[in-house]
Amino acid sequence: MLMETHENLLAGPPPTLLPDNTEAREALESGAKASDVAARFPAFSAAWAALADEYFAAGHAVTSYAFARTGYHRGLDHLRRAGWKGHGPIPWEHEPNRGFLRCLHALGRAAQAIGEKDEAERCAQFLRESSPEAVKALSSP
Repeated sequence: MLMETHENLLAGPPPTLLPDNTEAREALESGAKASDVAARFPAFSAAWAALADEYFAAGHAVTSYAFARTGYHRGLDHLRRAGWKGHGPIPWEHEPNRGFLRCLHALGRAAQAIGEKDEAERCAQFLRESSPEAVKALSSP
């Protein structure tokens, strides 16, 4: 008897899970300054996200934008190396993905603040398509 298997061809790409940088994550979690962590681990998006948040909160939207863009692009590099093809889920639940997702959110927020409406909308759409859970987590007060 021949058993048929049916693959869902419309399912889309599998989730992309970034590798952890334990040393960088632990440094940031232990209270090291985000600028020191970013200098020591320039490819670690979570440090750039922390800097973007810090400067945005202090009223420096342009500086926040620059930090968020740096972390966003470093995260894109990691995503591509992990097999991401430009679309598909990037789950918030996977801790190492959060630095990139936070940078994407921060980039959109800073873009909105400086009047870059198209960029802000693109970032918001990208975040929604990548991780609805990230949208919920990052829009909570």
